[in-house]
Amino acid sequence: MRICGMEEQGLVSVSREHLVFAYYVTGHGFGHATRVVEVVRHLVGAGHDVHVVTGAPNFVFTTEIQSPNLHIRKVLLDCGAVQADALTVDRLASLEKYHQTAVLPRASILATEVEWLNSIKADLVVSDVVPVACRAAADAGIRSVCVTNFSWDFIYSEYVVVAGHHHRSVVWQIAEDYSHCEILLRLPGYCPMPAFQDVIDVPLVVRRLHKSRVEVRKELGISEDVKVLIFNFGGQPAGWILKNEWLPDGWLCLVCGASENQELPPNFVKLAKDVYTPDLMAASDCMLGKIGYGTVSEALAYKLPFVFVRRDYFNEEPFLRNMLEYYQGGVEMIRRDLLTGHWKPYLERALTLKPCYDGKINGGEIVARILQDTAIGKKYASDKLSGARRLRDAIVLGYHLQRVPGSEVGVPDWYSLSEKEIGVRAKTPTADTSETQFHAESCVEDFEVLEGDAQGLSDTVAFLKSLSGLAASGDPHSPEKRQLREKAAASALFNWEDEIYVARAPGRLDVMGGIADYSGSLVLQMPIREACHVAVQRNHPSKHKLWKHAQARHLKKGHDPIPVLQIVSFGSELSNRAPTFDMDLLDLVEGDQPISYEKAKKYFSQDPSQKWAAYVAGTILVLMTELGVHFTDSISILVSSAVPEGKGVSSSASVEVATMSAIAAAHGWSIEPRKLALLCQKVENHIVGAPCGVMDQMTSACGEANKLLAMVCQPAEVKELVTIPTHIRFWGLDSGIRHSVGGTDYGSVRVGTYMGRKIIKSQASTLVSESTTNSNSLMQDGFNSDEYEGRAIELLKSDASLEYLCNLKPHRFEGIYSKDLPENTTGEEFLKKYGDHNDKVTTVDPKRSYSVKAPTRHPIYENFRVEAFKALLTAAKTDEQLSTLGELMYQCHYSYSACGLGSDGTDRLVNLVQEMQHRKSSHDGTSSLFGAKITGGGSGGSVCVIGRNCIRSSEEIFEIQRRYKAATGYLPILFEGSSPGAGKFGYLKIQRRPSAKN
Repeated sequence: MRICGMEEQGLVSVSREHLVFAYYVTGHGFGHATRVVEVVRHLVGAGHDVHVVTGAPNFVFTTEIQSPNLHIRKVLLDCGAVQADALTVDRLASLEKYHQTAVLPRASILATEVEWLNSIKADLVVSDVVPVACRAAADAGIRSVCVTNFSWDFIYSEYVVVAGHHHRSVVWQIAEDYSHCEILLRLPGYCPMPAFQDVIDVPLVVRRLHKSRVEVRKELGISEDVKVLIFNFGGQPAGWILKNEWLPDGWLCLVCGASENQELPPNFVKLAKDVYTPDLMAASDCMLGKIGYGTVSEALAYKLPFVFVRRDYFNEEPFLRNMLEYYQGGVEMIRRDLLTGHWKPYLERALTLKPCYDGKINGGEIVARILQDTAIGKKYASDKLSGARRLRDAIVLGYHLQRVPGSEVGVPDWYSLSEKEIGVRAKTPTADTSETQFHAESCVEDFEVLEGDAQGLSDTVAFLKSLSGLAASGDPHSPEKRQLREKAAASALFNWEDEIYVARAPGRLDVMGGIADYSGSLVLQMPIREACHVAVQRNHPSKHKLWKHAQARHLKKGHDPIPVLQIVSFGSELSNRAPTFDMDLLDLVEGDQPISYEKAKKYFSQDPSQKWAAYVAGTILVLMTELGVHFTDSISILVSSAVPEGKGVSSSASVEVATMSAIAAAHGWSIEPRKLALLCQKVENHIVGAPCGVMDQMTSACGEANKLLAMVCQPAEVKELVTIPTHIRFWGLDSGIRHSVGGTDYGSVRVGTYMGRKIIKSQASTLVSESTTNSNSLMQDGFNSDEYEGRAIELLKSDASLEYLCNLKPHRFEGIYSKDLPENTTGEEFLKKYGDHNDKVTTVDPKRSYSVKAPTRHPIYENFRVEAFKALLTAAKTDEQLSTLGELMYQCHYSYSACGLGSDGTDRLVNLVQEMQHRKSSHDGTSSLFGAKITGGGSGGSVCVIGRNCIRSSEEIFEIQRRYKAATGYLPILFEGSSPGAGKFGYLKIQRRPSAKN
């Protein structure tokens, strides 16, 4: 619902009824408190009493409102996002502090708030956007309304990916609290907030101006010819050392939130803590700061150009950024340029902007009117069942910002899909789902294919078409006036007259094997239809087109042209990462040698909004380090991936493999697919810092369409490509719960697995030693059959030097070692007894408790299951064959859960498959679906389903989608079909046709 017409009716009228409002303000930053001020001002002006529950300083409210009807109660009932500094959110600390602030004392908080609400005789509870306030209102029998552009279940859900699934209850509780809210008054720039089922969209809530630009400048003694920058990073003092030379000549900087002892150069002015920021913004020429609702709304309202720096891990930001850029009000500054004072090109760019926000800015008045009407008794809400009661875990934990490249700006796929009824099948994130085969000659439009073949792949043809569109939009005479920022950057990335190299690498569906790869298991992997395309161009440094800030950087250094790397990544506009990245390639060199992987990891981790570049730029460093190659030319790279992030289908591997393939092709290097995959694994393990095995990169590089890659991960031996029998089909179904191999759960399970291996090796060594002094020891430890006579010591010696857990047979594990493995151990206990777990890509945290027995058992049995699965694929075509294959997948799924890598969403999908299987057909009494399992690193992501290759199985898959959506609100993305790996695809060498240049 949108509110229309109210803004024309004037101020909130004085009510005939005196009302009492309890207004709860979140403890995160001043932005919430400042917008609450504007709403409260109108409520107090209408003669009502407003009790504000806040942790913000009193002056935030009393500067604007001097009235006995305003009551401030200093209580903090949530903590927001814990910030290490003005730009960095500590995700784990945020969840832990919320647990301490709002979860542990929950019963006491509810009792206190209910008593207080009754004592003040509150007519309405308003929350911006404190979760427990909604529940307290319900317990007190009082209606409640939320006013916000985001909710904390949305923000925290991304943190759970890193912090571990044991924090999910925090997100769940928050969503359940919000579900008691009657309506949401939704502010512009909003995030998906499905816990609220009844929504009213309202205009921007911004503080009014008290003084004109001329008045403010006169008071500050600033003449009109001076350019004024307001430096605004919220209520948190930044504490940075600011330098005189960071500002262009003729500029003055007004610094908000400076610490009391911070010394500033003469062209920087420290502002008082209680300064009224809107007036200063109106008197300034541009603002430099971080994105938040307060800064963005007031910059838009007063048409102030905003130079912004991204914050780490704050999920509200992309939606506000999209709004800011849509109205031509924003310029993004790279963090390293902020911290090194490279400000000039950004400020000059900001002065050329013409902010054009034309929406209403009287949201405070409109919100106050609705609150007054609601308190009197007007009902805005429908009778729909609301909140987390219908959402369940998939929608609560599925808040991720990755979207299909090229989709419209707004909300993520899962949210837009959940608002539509499922049709015959779900939308899949491919560039083109058409099965029509194209001839390369007729489909590249403006480009001629000099080498290679598009192989009739519709997504490759679509990518080449997109390049044609970029080349045309790069033309100054192009009719397209306005583009997304990433497309604008891409259109200027290449010299369109020169050769470009294109590579393609698919994601993968983990059919069997999964996390057992790093323990040496046999794995079976299928390359999926969705793939990543990467275009690469080399240029001599003197001919390379540099972005403006890079030009300024080189000009400042005063050296001759040097090779640079410039990257544009599509899909960034809807995730909290920058769409572009650039660096001097000399930054990857120290003396005449490549920098260490550890230094590179730190380099790319400096700015999390650009950490994604490690997957791309990391391939260059690995090639330099492992192959000894040198890069003397500049490199431009465009990345466009249809493999969605966080689904457990190897989005990162596809980016790495496609990038390295394209770079190698551009330089004329031939790297065989297996070697390329191993090099790409080094990127992920050592530069990105994700402790994954090699099966993802191997499948992306070595896979073939409609075949399972059978590989023994010791470290990467391809045994064969197993053709999928024609009567069998595999599907992937996304749970909506974001998966991350860099997450805590995945890493801790890997640590536990390596701990188990170390303990088994130690036990075997002890048994070998004992066998030389006690001839009965072997009999006592299970060696009591003829099988072991004469070979017992040799077998134990083999176990004592075990390199891969999967080389240990299940019967030996159960007969000798299982009983002595601890279920859990602390890092401190393990390190004290065993020294180290001998894994190069993970570390043992002494303070952490690790599960050991289940993670150790899993790969030993999984290897056996995969071997049986592979053998059964070629067995007779019977129901028993399919049932047994399905049973092996079920066993794998529950073994993941035993390790702590399950999730409610993937469990729900597997249970739905089981229901379909046991329901059977009413026609012939047979099943069409036979099994399912969680895939990849677990803890969310997708499940793999096996069934007959028939129409009825597809119908049942679609029914599972519908039922999952009905239970959770989330419509699963469906992965079906296969495509060739990077090795089979090769590369394309393309050049723009002469006729297209005219």
